[in-house]
Amino acid sequence: MTKIEVRRLYKIFGRHSFRAYELLRDGAPLDEVKNRLDVVPAVVDVSLDVQEGEIFVVMGLSGSGKSTLVRCMNRLYEPTAGTILIDGLDIVKLDHKELRQARLEKLSMVFQHFGLFPHYNVLQNTGWGLEVKGEDKAKIKSKSLEALEKVGLAGWEDKMPNQLSGGMQQRVGLARALATDSGILLMDEAFSALDPLIRNEMQQQLVSLQSELKKTIVFITHDLNEAMFLGDRIAILKGGSIDQIGTAEEILTNPATEYVATFVRQVDRSRVLTAASIMQEPIAVILAREGPSAALKAMRDRQVSALFVVGPDRRLMGATLDDDVIAAVRRKEPRLDGILHTDMATVDPETPVSDLLITSAESRLPLPVVKDGRLLGVISRVALLQALGETATVNNGADDSDEAAATIDTEENALDPR
Repeated sequence: MTKIEVRRLYKIFGRHSFRAYELLRDGAPLDEVKNRLDVVPAVVDVSLDVQEGEIFVVMGLSGSGKSTLVRCMNRLYEPTAGTILIDGLDIVKLDHKELRQARLEKLSMVFQHFGLFPHYNVLQNTGWGLEVKGEDKAKIKSKSLEALEKVGLAGWEDKMPNQLSGGMQQRVGLARALATDSGILLMDEAFSALDPLIRNEMQQQLVSLQSELKKTIVFITHDLNEAMFLGDRIAILKGGSIDQIGTAEEILTNPATEYVATFVRQVDRSRVLTAASIMQEPIAVILAREGPSAALKAMRDRQVSALFVVGPDRRLMGATLDDDVIAAVRRKEPRLDGILHTDMATVDPETPVSDLLITSAESRLPLPVVKDGRLLGVISRVALLQALGETATVNNGADDSDEAAATIDTEENALDPR
Protein backbone atom coordinates (compact mmCIF):
# COMPACT_ATOMS: atom_id res chain seq x y z
CA MET A 1 0.00 0.00 0.00
CA THR A 2 1.35 3.40 -0.98
CA LYS A 3 1.62 5.74 2.02
CA ILE A 4 3.22 8.80 0.38
CA GLU A 5 2.91 9.84 -3.27
CA VAL A 6 4.94 12.74 -4.62
CA ARG A 7 4.18 13.89 -8.17
CA ARG A 8 6.01 16.49 -10.28
CA LEU A 9 7.24 18.34 -7.19
CA TYR A 10 9.17 21.60 -7.51
CA LYS A 11 10.58 23.86 -4.81
CA ILE A 12 12.33 26.95 -6.11
CA PHE A 13 13.67 29.72 -3.90
CA GLY A 14 13.66 33.27 -5.18
CA ARG A 15 11.35 36.14 -6.14
CA HIS A 16 10.59 34.66 -9.56
CA SER A 17 10.09 31.10 -8.40
CA PHE A 18 6.84 30.39 -10.26
CA ARG A 19 8.17 31.79 -13.53
CA ALA A 20 11.25 29.62 -13.08
CA TYR A 21 8.98 26.62 -12.53
CA GLU A 22 7.11 27.34 -15.75
CA LEU A 23 10.33 27.53 -17.71
CA LEU A 24 11.73 24.33 -16.19
CA ARG A 25 8.44 22.52 -16.73
CA ASP A 26 8.58 23.49 -20.39
CA GLY A 27 12.11 22.14 -20.80
CA ALA A 28 14.37 25.17 -20.30
CA PRO A 29 17.94 24.30 -19.20
CA LEU A 30 18.41 24.44 -15.44
CA ASP A 31 21.54 26.61 -15.44
CA GLU A 32 19.97 29.07 -17.86
CA VAL A 33 16.91 29.50 -15.63
CA LYS A 34 19.03 29.91 -12.50
CA ASN A 35 21.19 32.63 -14.01
CA ARG A 36 18.42 34.43 -15.85
CA LEU A 37 15.99 34.70 -12.91
CA ASP A 38 18.42 34.55 -9.97
CA VAL A 39 16.62 31.61 -8.36
CA VAL A 40 17.67 28.42 -6.57
CA PRO A 41 15.82 25.33 -7.85
CA ALA A 42 16.17 23.03 -4.83
CA VAL A 43 13.71 20.32 -5.92
CA VAL A 44 13.09 19.82 -9.63
CA ASP A 45 10.34 17.59 -11.01
CA VAL A 46 10.56 14.90 -8.33
CA SER A 47 8.12 12.00 -8.37
CA LEU A 48 8.29 9.06 -5.98
CA ASP A 49 6.18 6.63 -3.93
CA VAL A 50 6.83 5.48 -0.38
CA GLN A 51 5.19 2.21 0.62
CA GLU A 52 3.61 1.63 4.01
CA GLY A 53 6.04 0.13 6.50
CA GLU A 54 9.24 0.75 4.52
CA ILE A 55 12.30 2.83 5.29
CA PHE A 56 12.70 5.03 2.23
CA VAL A 57 16.08 6.78 2.23
CA VAL A 58 16.73 9.98 0.30
CA MET A 59 20.46 10.35 -0.22
CA GLY A 60 22.56 13.09 -1.76
CA LEU A 61 25.42 15.50 -1.20
CA SER A 62 25.00 18.91 0.40
CA GLY A 63 22.87 21.08 -1.86
CA SER A 64 21.23 18.15 -3.63
CA GLY A 65 17.77 19.08 -2.33
CA LYS A 66 17.20 16.14 0.01
CA SER A 67 16.34 18.17 3.14
CA THR A 68 14.19 20.55 1.11
CA LEU A 69 12.29 17.56 -0.26
CA VAL A 70 11.47 16.12 3.15
CA ARG A 71 10.50 19.55 4.48
CA CYS A 72 8.08 19.92 1.60
CA MET A 73 6.46 16.65 2.65
CA ASN A 74 5.11 18.28 5.80
CA ARG A 75 5.06 21.79 4.31
CA LEU A 76 7.72 23.30 6.49
CA TYR A 77 8.60 24.57 3.02
CA GLU A 78 5.76 25.45 0.68
CA PRO A 79 6.16 23.63 -2.66
CA THR A 80 6.30 25.81 -5.75
CA ALA A 81 4.30 23.20 -7.68
CA GLY A 82 3.32 19.56 -7.53
CA THR A 83 1.26 17.23 -5.35
CA ILE A 84 2.08 15.39 -2.13
CA LEU A 85 -0.45 12.75 -1.13
CA ILE A 86 -0.34 11.38 2.43
CA ASP A 87 -2.78 8.48 2.71
CA GLY A 88 -4.44 9.91 -0.39
CA LEU A 89 -4.77 13.41 1.11
CA ASP A 90 -3.07 16.18 -0.90
CA ILE A 91 -1.43 18.22 1.85
CA VAL A 92 -0.43 20.93 -0.63
CA LYS A 93 -4.10 21.96 -0.84
CA LEU A 94 -4.77 22.05 2.93
CA ASP A 95 -5.41 25.31 4.75
CA HIS A 96 -3.48 26.16 7.91
CA LYS A 97 -5.92 24.48 10.29
CA GLU A 98 -6.20 21.32 8.17
CA LEU A 99 -2.42 21.15 7.76
CA ARG A 100 -1.89 21.43 11.51
CA GLN A 101 -4.32 18.57 12.07
CA ALA A 102 -2.66 16.42 9.40
CA ARG A 103 0.74 16.98 10.99
CA LEU A 104 -0.57 16.02 14.43
CA GLU A 105 -2.29 12.86 13.20
CA LYS A 106 -0.09 11.58 10.39
CA LEU A 107 3.45 12.97 10.56
CA SER A 108 6.29 13.19 13.07
CA MET A 109 9.73 14.66 12.39
CA VAL A 110 13.15 14.00 13.88
CA PHE A 111 15.74 16.71 13.23
CA GLN A 112 19.52 16.58 12.95
CA HIS A 113 20.13 18.85 15.95
CA PHE A 114 17.68 17.12 18.27
CA GLY A 115 15.19 20.02 18.60
CA LEU A 116 14.73 19.60 22.36
CA PHE A 117 13.41 22.35 24.60
CA PRO A 118 16.22 23.16 27.08
CA HIS A 119 13.77 24.11 29.87
CA TYR A 120 11.81 20.82 29.56
CA ASN A 121 13.01 17.60 31.14
CA VAL A 122 13.18 14.35 29.14
CA LEU A 123 9.62 13.31 29.95
CA GLN A 124 8.23 16.74 29.06
CA ASN A 125 10.17 16.85 25.80
CA THR A 126 8.93 13.39 24.88
CA GLY A 127 5.31 14.30 25.57
CA TRP A 128 5.36 17.66 23.79
CA GLY A 129 3.63 16.42 20.63
CA LEU A 130 0.89 14.79 22.70
CA GLU A 131 0.51 18.01 24.66
CA VAL A 132 -0.01 19.95 21.43
CA LYS A 133 -2.63 17.39 20.38
CA GLY A 134 -4.52 18.15 23.61
CA GLU A 135 -4.20 14.72 25.22
CA ASP A 136 -4.85 14.45 28.95
CA LYS A 137 -1.91 14.40 31.36
CA ALA A 138 -2.25 10.73 32.28
CA LYS A 139 -2.12 9.62 28.64
CA ILE A 140 0.79 11.95 27.90
CA LYS A 141 2.79 10.46 30.76
CA SER A 142 2.03 6.83 29.97
CA LYS A 143 2.70 7.23 26.22
CA SER A 144 5.92 9.15 26.92
CA LEU A 145 7.23 6.58 29.37
CA GLU A 146 6.41 3.81 26.90
CA ALA A 147 8.29 5.61 24.11
CA LEU A 148 11.30 6.27 26.34
CA GLU A 149 11.47 2.60 27.23
CA LYS A 150 11.46 1.67 23.53
CA VAL A 151 14.51 3.85 22.86
CA GLY A 152 16.38 2.66 25.95
CA LEU A 153 15.89 5.72 28.17
CA ALA A 154 13.70 4.30 30.94
CA GLY A 155 14.74 5.96 34.19
CA TRP A 156 16.01 9.15 32.52
CA GLU A 157 12.68 10.96 32.37
CA ASP A 158 13.60 13.59 35.02
CA LYS A 159 16.92 14.59 33.44
CA MET A 160 17.39 17.85 31.55
CA PRO A 161 18.74 17.92 27.96
CA ASN A 162 22.10 19.39 29.07
CA GLN A 163 22.63 16.32 31.24
CA LEU A 164 22.45 13.98 28.26
CA SER A 165 24.98 12.94 25.64
CA GLY A 166 24.30 13.69 21.97
CA GLY A 167 23.13 10.15 21.35
CA MET A 168 20.77 10.27 24.31
CA GLN A 169 19.34 13.60 23.16
CA GLN A 170 18.64 12.10 19.76
CA ARG A 171 16.93 9.17 21.43
CA VAL A 172 14.64 11.67 23.17
CA GLY A 173 13.87 13.21 19.78
CA LEU A 174 13.04 9.77 18.42
CA ALA A 175 10.94 8.95 21.50
CA ARG A 176 8.96 12.18 21.01
CA ALA A 177 8.19 11.13 17.43
CA LEU A 178 7.15 7.64 18.53
CA ALA A 179 4.97 8.89 21.40
CA THR A 180 2.50 10.60 19.05
CA ASP A 181 1.94 7.25 17.31
CA SER A 182 2.07 8.85 13.85
CA GLY A 183 2.21 6.43 10.97
CA ILE A 184 4.98 8.38 9.23
CA LEU A 185 8.38 9.46 10.56
CA LEU A 186 10.37 12.07 8.65
CA MET A 187 14.02 11.92 9.75
CA ASP A 188 16.19 14.75 8.41
CA GLU A 189 19.88 13.84 8.84
CA ALA A 190 18.81 12.49 12.23
CA PHE A 191 22.13 10.78 13.04
CA SER A 192 24.56 13.07 11.19
CA ALA A 193 25.58 15.09 14.26
CA LEU A 194 26.57 11.98 16.24
CA ASP A 195 30.03 10.46 16.53
CA PRO A 196 30.55 7.24 14.53
CA LEU A 197 30.05 4.76 17.38
CA ILE A 198 26.86 6.38 18.65
CA ARG A 199 25.65 6.79 15.09
CA ASN A 200 26.06 3.08 14.47
CA GLU A 201 24.15 2.30 17.66
CA MET A 202 21.29 4.56 16.59
CA GLN A 203 21.16 2.91 13.16
CA GLN A 204 20.93 -0.50 14.79
CA GLN A 205 18.25 0.73 17.18
CA LEU A 206 16.18 2.22 14.37
CA VAL A 207 16.26 -1.08 12.46
CA SER A 208 15.27 -2.94 15.63
CA LEU A 209 12.40 -0.55 16.35
CA GLN A 210 11.21 -0.72 12.76
CA SER A 211 11.00 -4.52 12.88
CA GLU A 212 8.57 -4.11 15.79
CA LEU A 213 6.64 -0.93 14.92
CA LYS A 214 6.49 -1.07 11.08
CA LYS A 215 6.38 2.72 10.67
CA THR A 216 6.69 4.40 7.30
CA ILE A 217 10.02 6.24 7.48
CA VAL A 218 11.54 8.78 5.13
CA PHE A 219 15.18 9.07 6.16
CA ILE A 220 17.50 11.78 4.82
CA THR A 221 21.27 11.23 4.74
CA HIS A 222 24.43 12.18 2.86
CA ASP A 223 26.12 8.88 3.83
CA LEU A 224 25.63 6.11 1.26
CA ASN A 225 26.75 3.36 3.64
CA GLU A 226 24.09 4.54 6.09
CA ALA A 227 21.54 4.67 3.28
CA MET A 228 22.31 1.14 2.18
CA PHE A 229 22.22 -0.21 5.74
CA LEU A 230 18.88 1.38 6.61
CA GLY A 231 16.96 1.68 3.37
CA ASP A 232 14.45 -0.77 1.97
CA ARG A 233 14.72 1.52 -1.06
CA ILE A 234 16.94 4.51 -1.78
CA ALA A 235 16.46 7.61 -3.91
CA ILE A 236 19.68 9.34 -4.96
CA LEU A 237 19.33 13.07 -5.63
CA LYS A 238 21.58 15.29 -7.71
CA GLY A 239 20.87 18.95 -8.32
CA GLY A 240 17.32 18.63 -7.01
CA SER A 241 16.38 15.73 -9.30
CA ILE A 242 16.33 11.97 -8.79
CA ASP A 243 19.11 10.06 -10.51
CA GLN A 244 17.98 6.61 -9.39
CA ILE A 245 15.52 4.84 -7.09
CA GLY A 246 16.08 1.22 -6.11
CA THR A 247 17.09 -1.21 -3.43
CA ALA A 248 20.62 -1.08 -2.08
CA GLU A 249 21.50 -4.13 -4.15
CA GLU A 250 20.00 -2.69 -7.35
CA ILE A 251 21.89 0.57 -6.95
CA LEU A 252 25.13 -1.17 -6.06
CA THR A 253 25.06 -3.67 -8.91
CA ASN A 254 23.29 -1.57 -11.57
CA PRO A 255 24.00 2.14 -11.07
CA ALA A 256 21.87 4.11 -13.53
CA THR A 257 24.29 7.00 -14.07
CA GLU A 258 27.98 7.72 -13.75
CA TYR A 259 27.14 9.97 -10.80
CA VAL A 260 25.60 7.02 -8.93
CA ALA A 261 28.44 4.71 -9.98
CA THR A 262 30.96 7.14 -8.49
CA PHE A 263 29.14 6.98 -5.17
CA VAL A 264 28.88 3.22 -4.93
CA ARG A 265 32.55 2.57 -5.70
CA GLN A 266 33.31 3.47 -2.09
CA VAL A 267 30.56 1.33 -0.54
CA ASP A 268 31.39 -1.72 1.56
CA ARG A 269 29.81 -4.30 -0.75
CA SER A 270 29.93 -7.04 1.89
CA ARG A 271 27.37 -5.13 4.00
CA VAL A 272 24.93 -4.80 1.12
CA LEU A 273 25.14 -7.94 -1.01
CA THR A 274 23.47 -11.11 0.23
CA ALA A 275 23.90 -14.78 -0.59
CA ALA A 276 20.85 -14.59 -2.85
CA SER A 277 22.38 -11.78 -4.91
CA ILE A 278 25.60 -13.65 -5.76
CA MET A 279 24.48 -17.28 -5.86
CA GLN A 280 24.54 -19.15 -9.16
CA GLU A 281 22.30 -21.82 -10.61
CA PRO A 282 23.33 -25.22 -9.20
CA ILE A 283 24.25 -27.17 -12.31
CA ALA A 284 26.16 -30.02 -10.61
CA VAL A 285 23.08 -31.63 -9.07
CA ILE A 286 21.65 -35.15 -9.18
CA LEU A 287 18.37 -36.61 -7.95
CA ALA A 288 18.57 -38.91 -4.94
CA ARG A 289 16.71 -41.68 -6.78
CA GLU A 290 19.55 -41.97 -9.30
CA GLY A 291 22.35 -44.32 -8.39
CA PRO A 292 26.16 -44.16 -8.25
CA SER A 293 26.56 -45.01 -11.96
CA ALA A 294 24.38 -42.05 -12.98
CA ALA A 295 26.30 -39.85 -10.53
CA LEU A 296 29.66 -40.88 -12.01
CA LYS A 297 28.42 -40.16 -15.53
CA ALA A 298 27.15 -36.74 -14.44
CA MET A 299 30.55 -35.94 -12.89
CA ARG A 300 32.35 -36.87 -16.09
CA ASP A 301 29.93 -34.94 -18.30
CA ARG A 302 30.14 -31.79 -16.16
CA GLN A 303 33.82 -32.20 -15.28
CA VAL A 304 33.26 -31.86 -11.54
CA SER A 305 34.36 -33.97 -8.61
CA ALA A 306 31.26 -33.54 -6.44
CA LEU A 307 27.50 -33.35 -6.80
CA PHE A 308 24.73 -32.00 -4.62
CA VAL A 309 22.02 -34.61 -4.11
CA VAL A 310 18.41 -33.44 -4.01
CA GLY A 311 15.08 -35.12 -3.42
CA PRO A 312 11.59 -34.11 -4.55
CA ASP A 313 11.04 -30.35 -4.87
CA ARG A 314 14.83 -29.83 -4.86
CA ARG A 315 15.15 -30.58 -1.15
CA LEU A 316 18.85 -30.81 -0.34
CA MET A 317 19.79 -34.21 1.04
CA GLY A 318 23.58 -33.92 0.95
CA ALA A 319 26.59 -34.09 -1.35
CA THR A 320 28.63 -36.91 -2.78
CA LEU A 321 32.31 -36.92 -3.81
CA ASP A 322 33.99 -38.64 -6.75
CA ASP A 323 36.09 -41.10 -4.70
CA ASP A 324 32.99 -42.32 -2.86
CA VAL A 325 31.00 -42.60 -6.09
CA ILE A 326 33.73 -44.64 -7.82
CA ALA A 327 33.95 -46.99 -4.83
CA ALA A 328 30.16 -47.42 -4.78
CA VAL A 329 30.12 -48.24 -8.50
CA ARG A 330 32.78 -50.90 -7.99
CA ARG A 331 30.73 -52.38 -5.15
CA LYS A 332 27.68 -52.27 -7.45
CA GLU A 333 25.65 -50.34 -4.89
CA PRO A 334 22.27 -49.28 -6.31
CA ARG A 335 21.71 -46.12 -4.24
CA LEU A 336 23.52 -42.98 -3.09
CA ASP A 337 22.27 -43.09 0.50
CA GLY A 338 25.38 -44.73 1.89
CA ILE A 339 27.83 -42.21 0.41
CA LEU A 340 26.04 -38.95 1.21
CA HIS A 341 27.84 -36.21 3.15
CA THR A 342 25.17 -34.44 5.19
CA ASP A 343 27.29 -32.38 7.60
CA MET A 344 28.11 -29.60 5.13
CA ALA A 345 27.49 -25.93 5.88
CA THR A 346 24.46 -24.27 4.30
CA VAL A 347 23.52 -20.58 4.15
CA ASP A 348 20.26 -18.66 4.10
CA PRO A 349 19.65 -16.48 1.00
CA GLU A 350 19.48 -13.33 3.18
CA THR A 351 22.89 -13.91 4.79
CA PRO A 352 25.18 -10.91 4.19
CA VAL A 353 28.20 -11.65 2.05
CA SER A 354 30.44 -10.45 4.89
CA ASP A 355 29.29 -13.47 6.93
CA LEU A 356 30.20 -15.98 4.20
CA LEU A 357 33.96 -15.56 4.02
CA ILE A 358 34.96 -17.81 6.92
CA THR A 359 32.28 -20.39 6.11
CA SER A 360 33.46 -20.57 2.51
CA ALA A 361 37.12 -20.87 3.50
CA GLU A 362 36.35 -23.80 5.82
CA SER A 363 34.24 -25.71 3.29
CA ARG A 364 35.53 -28.14 0.68
CA LEU A 365 32.44 -27.49 -1.39
CA PRO A 366 30.77 -24.37 -2.70
CA LEU A 367 28.21 -23.07 -0.23
CA PRO A 368 24.68 -24.34 -0.90
CA VAL A 369 22.05 -21.62 -0.49
CA VAL A 370 19.04 -23.22 1.16
CA LYS A 371 15.58 -21.94 2.12
CA ASP A 372 13.06 -24.19 3.89
CA GLY A 373 15.24 -27.17 2.99
CA ARG A 374 15.23 -26.40 -0.75
CA LEU A 375 18.42 -25.85 -2.73
CA LEU A 376 18.18 -22.43 -4.40
CA GLY A 377 21.73 -21.96 -5.62
CA VAL A 378 25.41 -22.30 -4.82
CA ILE A 379 28.24 -19.87 -4.07
CA SER A 380 31.77 -20.79 -5.10
CA ARG A 381 34.82 -19.10 -3.61
CA VAL A 382 35.53 -17.53 -6.98
CA ALA A 383 32.03 -16.04 -7.16
CA LEU A 384 32.32 -14.77 -3.59
CA LEU A 385 35.66 -13.05 -4.17
CA GLN A 386 34.49 -11.68 -7.51
CA ALA A 387 31.41 -10.14 -5.89
CA LEU A 388 33.50 -8.43 -3.25
CA GLY A 389 36.01 -7.12 -5.76
CA GLU A 390 33.76 -5.89 -8.54
CA THR A 391 33.79 -2.19 -9.43
CA ALA A 392 30.43 -0.63 -10.20
CA THR A 393 29.80 0.33 -13.80
CA VAL A 394 26.86 2.24 -15.24
CA ASN A 395 24.07 -0.01 -16.50
CA ASN A 396 23.50 1.26 -20.02
CA GLY A 397 21.74 -1.81 -21.37
CA ALA A 398 24.83 -3.26 -23.06
CA ASP A 399 24.97 -6.96 -23.79
CA ASP A 400 26.85 -8.74 -21.01
CA SER A 401 27.31 -12.00 -22.93
CA ASP A 402 31.02 -12.33 -22.11
CA GLU A 403 30.31 -11.87 -18.41
CA ALA A 404 27.42 -14.33 -18.58
CA ALA A 405 29.63 -16.92 -20.27
CA ALA A 406 32.27 -16.47 -17.60
CA THR A 407 29.63 -16.97 -14.92
CA ILE A 408 28.45 -20.21 -16.51
CA ASP A 409 32.02 -21.44 -16.82
CA THR A 410 32.66 -20.65 -13.16
CA GLU A 411 29.46 -22.41 -12.13
CA GLU A 412 30.23 -25.57 -14.07
CA ASN A 413 33.54 -25.87 -12.28
CA ALA A 414 32.28 -24.62 -8.93
CA LEU A 415 31.74 -28.02 -7.40
CA ASP A 416 35.32 -29.13 -7.92
CA PRO A 417 36.75 -29.05 -4.38
CA ARG A 418 40.32 -29.52 -5.58
